[in-house]
Order: sequence, then structure tokens, then C-alpha cells
Amino acid sequence: MEAATNSTPVDYLPILLQMLVAVGFGVTTIIGTHLIGPKLRTENKLSSFESGIEVIGNARQPVSIKYFMVAILFVIFDVEVIFMYPWAVNFRSLGMEGLIEMFIFMGLLLLGFIYVIKKRALEWD
Repeated sequence: MEAATNSTPVDYLPILLQMLVAVGFGVTTIIGTHLIGPKLRTENKLSSFESGIEVIGNARQPVSIKYFMVAILFVIFDVEVIFMYPWAVNFRSLGMEGLIEMFIFMGLLLLGFIYVIKKRALEWD
């Protein structure tokens, strides 16, 4: 028996429902905190602090480029999971060709990671 490859709008209903629930939860949470939360504004509450510590000095200090490099590299290598999930779901239907394609993809990611290590982009010094 051959599986149907045509998709109908009804097939996308669970995705639409999940998106509606996620957006609804976000909007409800934001509105709810403003309605239910305390309204008393004091000088301490309006002052800015981070991690429980009062800010001392200028917040506009230059940040090392290494910080941004690590963040960008994390995002780039984290995207591989996004591409691997659909592959894992369809692993059996893709067969040997899909396995070879994933090995090529992972090999390219490994080459990129080796390049990053050789360029010492992950070192903080």
C-alpha cells in the first residue's frame, strides 16, 4: 500500500492549533501580569539592577568581539539540530541516500568546527 503524498489543509490543523495556543498563552500571560500584578511604583522598583546587584559605572562599555563570536558560533552549530529533527523523523523513508546525505551534512559541520578550533575563535584570551 502506497502512502499518500498529497497533503490537505486539515493536515496543518494541529500546527495551527499549537501556534494559536502558544500565542494565546503569551498574550494572556502578558495581560494577566499587568492586571493582577502590584501597581505600587517606588524608586527602588524603578531603578535598574542586574542579577540582584545595583549597576555601578557606565553600561556602554565596549565588549570583546570574542563574546559575539562564541554566541554566533553557538547559533550556527545549534541550527544543525533543526535540520536533524526532520531527518530523524523520516529516517526510514529516506533510506541509504538520506543516511549518506546526513553524513555529508555532519562532515561539513565537523569541518566548520575544526576550522573554528584552528582559528582559536573559542578562546577567551
